[in-house]
Amino acid sequence: MKIIAIDSSGLVATVAVLADDTVTAEYTVNYKKTHSQTLLPMLDEIKKMTELDLETVDAIAVAAGPGSFTGLRIGSATAKGLGLALDIPIIEVPTVDALAMNAWGISDVICPIMDARRGQVYTGFYEFDKEGRLIVLHPEFAEDMGTVAGLLNEIGRPVLFLGDGVPVSKEVIAAAMSVPYTYAPPHMSRQRAACLATLAAGYFAEGRTVSAADHKPEYLRMSQAERERKKDTC
Repeated sequence: MKIIAIDSSGLVATVAVLADDTVTAEYTVNYKKTHSQTLLPMLDEIKKMTELDLETVDAIAVAAGPGSFTGLRIGSATAKGLGLALDIPIIEVPTVDALAMNAWGISDVICPIMDARRGQVYTGFYEFDKEGRLIVLHPEFAEDMGTVAGLLNEIGRPVLFLGDGVPVSKEVIAAAMSVPYTYAPPHMSRQRAACLATLAAGYFAEGRTVSAADHKPEYLRMSQAERERKKDTC
């Protein structure tokens, strides 16, 4: 089994190749360039460095959302193009599920938070069971950080926060959290395509794929342009 994984859902652009149980390559950039400038060159570099034959790839995994509207569109278009060209399926992985995989083995409740702007974050609540499987305690949703903190307090367990929403949410977290909490260190705190690929491998084994033609990102919220159009029609 060979999977190419792509995540451009946030500030980070990251690409990886998983061959059976081995991550043969991962290329991650967290810098102020648009993903349209980085994704394909990163994939091409991985292809050359590992002598990857694209005809041997079984599926393309992609962070399917939520996240940046532009970033999701770029990642989905890249995955879709590869899937159509190679005639292989797409594995759609929820962005915050993949982000939670960074914290494999942690016993706390895991809360990835992505800055969704307009005072909200994209998030979900997770834990790992004794077999190391990712368990969804609360599926992905968009909400203000104060409400998120209240829901975590109700669970009543220590929490690990990670994601690009942490820097903009620390003041609210400090004021609203009544249970113990910590922040993930830098190497665990942002999207990694290797984590996405690892989670996607399980999806692939379960047959949870879609055709490249049918793939589309999950935004969770309307874009600003859609909100403006809706406002104009009301």
